[in-house]
Amino acid sequence: MSGIVERWGYWTRSRSDEEAAQLQDEIRGAGGVPIRECEHGAMVSIMGTVRAVTLRPQQATPALEIELYDGSGFVTVIWLGRRRIPGILTGRRMLVTGRLTCAPNVRVIYNPRYELFPIAD
Repeated sequence: MSGIVERWGYWTRSRSDEEAAQLQDEIRGAGGVPIRECEHGAMVSIMGTVRAVTLRPQQATPALEIELYDGSGFVTVIWLGRRRIPGILTGRRMLVTGRLTCAPNVRVIYNPRYELFPIAD
């Protein structure tokens, strides 16, 4: 019976569910940890897709902010003192490594190391 339920779930998945499942498979294949499993204060390496890019002028210091989605959740990534980083665009896959800070309903990584993946054709 569970085989039928699994197949039914597969057939009725939305496109966004399929994309989330694909991201999760890639993350696990690369040895990564899903965002939803990361803990406050931990050094993490998170791979995902850039969903939004925002420039936040804070007083005199600018900040480049992105929203990174990995299929299990979102993390906000902020580079202080940066107005832009070449190659970081909406839809781009990337890996960020840094210390995770958690507040209620918000996960943030400041000034992480990052790796950009080739743009899919």
